[in-house]
Amino acid sequence: MLSRCCSYPKLLGFKSLIGILVPICLAILLSLIGGVYGMTDAEIRDLRSETEHMFYHGFNNYMYHAFPEDELRPVSCKPLTRDQSNPARVELNDPLGNYSLTLIDSLSTLAILASGSGSRAKSERALAQFQDGVSALVEQYGDGTETEFGQGQRAHGFDLDSKIQVFETVIRGVGGLLSAHLFAIGELPITGYNPQKISSTDSTGNKRIRWSRHFTYDGQLLRLAYDLGRRLLPAFSTTTGLPYPRVNLRYGVPFYKNSPLSHKGEPSHCSFDDMEREQCLATPPANRELTETCSAGAGSLVLEFTVLSRLTGDPRFEYLAKRAFWSVWERRSSIGLIGSGIDADTGLWMSSYTGLGAGIDSFFEYAVKSYILLSGSSPPQYDISGSDYDTHGLDLAPPLSPEHHKPESFLHAWEEAHLGIKRHLYRGEMFMHPHYVQADMNTGAARAFWMDSLSAFFPGLLSMTGDIDEAIEIHLLFTALWTRYSAIPERWSAATGSVEGGLGWWGGRPEFIESTYHIYRATKDPWYLHVGEMVLRDIKRRCWSKCGWSGLQDVRTGERNDRMESFFLGETAKYLHLLFDPDHPLNKLDAPFVFTTEGHPLLIPRSSRTTQQLKQRSAIPEEGVVTSNNAVCPLPAPPVPFSISATASRPDIFHAANLARLHLMPTIETLESPIIEYSSDHPSISSADIRSPSNYTYFPWTLPEDLIPHNGTCSMMTSRPTYDITFPALPNMVLTPGMLQRVGNGILINGVGGLRLGMIQDVPVSFGGSGDGDLYRIQAINNMPLGKDEKIFIPSSVISSVVNPQDPNFTRVRDTTMLDIVLDAAAPTHVRDPEFHHETMIPVLDKVPDIVFAEELEGSLKTHSQVRLALSFLANQVGSMIHDQSSKPDSKPSREYIPAITPIGAGAAPIPDVQEASGSDLIGGPQGSLLWESIYVTDQNCYGRLPMAAPRDHQIIVMKRGGCSFTEKLENIPSFAPSRKSLQLVIIVSFEDSDGRGHPENYLIRPLLDVVQVTSSGLPRHNPVPLVMVGGGEKVYDSFLRATAVGIKRRYSVNANGIPISNLIIL
Repeated sequence: MLSRCCSYPKLLGFKSLIGILVPICLAILLSLIGGVYGMTDAEIRDLRSETEHMFYHGFNNYMYHAFPEDELRPVSCKPLTRDQSNPARVELNDPLGNYSLTLIDSLSTLAILASGSGSRAKSERALAQFQDGVSALVEQYGDGTETEFGQGQRAHGFDLDSKIQVFETVIRGVGGLLSAHLFAIGELPITGYNPQKISSTDSTGNKRIRWSRHFTYDGQLLRLAYDLGRRLLPAFSTTTGLPYPRVNLRYGVPFYKNSPLSHKGEPSHCSFDDMEREQCLATPPANRELTETCSAGAGSLVLEFTVLSRLTGDPRFEYLAKRAFWSVWERRSSIGLIGSGIDADTGLWMSSYTGLGAGIDSFFEYAVKSYILLSGSSPPQYDISGSDYDTHGLDLAPPLSPEHHKPESFLHAWEEAHLGIKRHLYRGEMFMHPHYVQADMNTGAARAFWMDSLSAFFPGLLSMTGDIDEAIEIHLLFTALWTRYSAIPERWSAATGSVEGGLGWWGGRPEFIESTYHIYRATKDPWYLHVGEMVLRDIKRRCWSKCGWSGLQDVRTGERNDRMESFFLGETAKYLHLLFDPDHPLNKLDAPFVFTTEGHPLLIPRSSRTTQQLKQRSAIPEEGVVTSNNAVCPLPAPPVPFSISATASRPDIFHAANLARLHLMPTIETLESPIIEYSSDHPSISSADIRSPSNYTYFPWTLPEDLIPHNGTCSMMTSRPTYDITFPALPNMVLTPGMLQRVGNGILINGVGGLRLGMIQDVPVSFGGSGDGDLYRIQAINNMPLGKDEKIFIPSSVISSVVNPQDPNFTRVRDTTMLDIVLDAAAPTHVRDPEFHHETMIPVLDKVPDIVFAEELEGSLKTHSQVRLALSFLANQVGSMIHDQSSKPDSKPSREYIPAITPIGAGAAPIPDVQEASGSDLIGGPQGSLLWESIYVTDQNCYGRLPMAAPRDHQIIVMKRGGCSFTEKLENIPSFAPSRKSLQLVIIVSFEDSDGRGHPENYLIRPLLDVVQVTSSGLPRHNPVPLVMVGGGEKVYDSFLRATAVGIKRRYSVNANGIPISNLIIL
């Protein structure tokens, strides 16, 4: 990072100039020698080779010691299977289904290694192992047909007595089989592999790809994927559209009480195939299963099931997966957040906790990736009502609309979700370094401050959506955590700086390296290559076992467990390899392909895409959602002189280290690793694998010093101004639960004695700044956290008994410019106009309001059927318009709150000091009645005086803006004797175009009354008329036409030491 202030001699001689330029040129040349990657090609090639060795050490040992079981015990060199004796051990039984899970998860990694940039021999070896793996899988489970070849050594397809989790089986099993199939048929690239040259067509028209003398590929993996997917469909038999969390691959869902399939019989009597043929005994099972699923589990099926539907022509998978996604999203809270646990039977949230990690994570991922996968083609015109398929819940839940199938709808869901996340879960730089917290999905109030290892996926997702800066700053914190622990603990607390609740294990999860890969693809910053190198070194140093790669039971102690999860080979090794292989075909593939949440590449093949392309238009987003259809991914940041890495030069890089408490770590003098014991005869082991940071001055610990700015400095921390107000406890006052009452949009405080309000300034204040103009926000009441949009309501009667009005720490200030006009407007209903023979809208009221229209208004609106009917009704036919209450949807007037602005100038009169209406802030609170019920509605009031009765008998006069000055409008109001029933307020309705400025409050201009008010005869008005102006044009004017009563509500703010408190409202 270059110094901002440089001084040079006024005159430079030639030698002096050379002395300056030569070092600069040499530095640039040295930067270029390292290539665009910041690493030499040889260094990257070595890291890629080490990653391949890491994969094969795990894969070969699995095939030798554990296949055909699901996973490998790398320490004891034995297979790992389901725990049949303990069905409640879901962490093991949910993913392990007795169908050779690790092999299925590893096939796509083998296909990717077959396209590696290394030697041809290595690629051929990987391709051969990929083909051998497919052959071995078919040998165990058959070829997916109903013929004799459909029976494998272990099962006929996946006809297995295994109760598994739907989500895990879809992303690992179905996704792994589909991805491998796409590689096998050439839809996904393998360098040097051309199935067209080795394929033929049999008598039935099926393509056959001959791999060896003993095996020909003809779609076995696709048929097996279809068999597996078909066995998951009973889980979708719910009325909510949410799938049950678990299903038995052989018997379906007999254990869910409310499922229409639960009565079909016990597992011992009814197989899945019998269930489809309706040949089951009606013996209900004794035990029932919990019906709680999670947002990620229900909403992360679209990618795999859509590809399965497009390849097989069976519409059920795509339809049910999309319906599950939208069933989750449509239950989001009013602030755009979703929870973790949700009941599949009722659709009710089981907990209000929300975050980015476990139970929620991949829902956001699939919103973005569904948009990518589905872009470019419209969904096929599936006939889901046909008799060719068992409906499996298609007819139970509400059907999908055409909007639900559009790619843009998934994008809009992500955009709204991201807005909610950024608003309520994101803690910015004022909290030392940006990170996310756990919160209440309904209020946004913080509930916990831990981050889990699963949430490390989010920076990678942000990089895909173009939010690069947010991605980098969050990834910095995870990198600092990895540097500290040489892994990412399952949960880490930003509040305490330590492992949360003893959850310190790391099972080989891929999320952090996945994000590293995606951000590197977006930025090309070599810093991320060194992050990948750190991950590779630490895994080899800490997780190596004789027969594979162990997870860490505790990242603090290095204790290993005896399990190699399938995703270690399916994702972690895969993303590391792709990170170190910039020229891999997948890194250059120009197609709408995605990596699933299990790391399996998927796309919709060209042959399966419909010819009708989607029109390039966006679905209409919900109100208030800001879309980013015009957003583009930014270009990578330019290299920083003398550094190359823009990330290493960020001013906040050590803020992340500080939050991770990296600077408190002791210096490591000696290292121990089980890998040293076997380093002599293992080709993938080198002395580099036992290196680790000698100190924690910078990170990752593999970062060369020449990538650090030669004179770089860390920027100062952003201050976080906080302020507490504690109210004194009055004598004999006891703090009771009733003192705090939750209302629709916040907390109503019924007593302040003994309360402490914790406040914070949300707008960052630079170090040493005064913070003038920023707002305080109450973030906690007696250590109870509040959401950013929650308001605090205190009745004035409560506060007046405790607080001195002159107290500078708590001062109530009236807004002299803005107030709110409150009106009750009659709800319109459809009636038949006998004269014009079309439907029109007229008010339907419980009582007849005293509304009078000026004569000129009546004349100018003779063609307006609504006003004509209203005039006729008010003058002659009062009773005829009171319709039968059973025919109107809601006869209660609706209350509206319209921002109004007061005038300035010599003619401005003060607003009447009357009883104020209840505010709109307190949702669900009592509204009460409004003060003024007689309203006179006129036009612009520029030509001639109003009738004498207008100001004498009406409390409100409503006029349109324009035609003459505000002063002239008031001159045309006759003199009147002040009384409670005479004119109290004139309201001017502005029809000025907002010009895209949003709410009328944003563009209202204060009316100028530049002279003292006079009557039409020119005499000074003894009782000046108060005036306000509102915006909204025709819509607001129509509300006054239907108004039954009008009131005002003044605006107040509460200041603490002169700084307003944004969310505190005095009632």
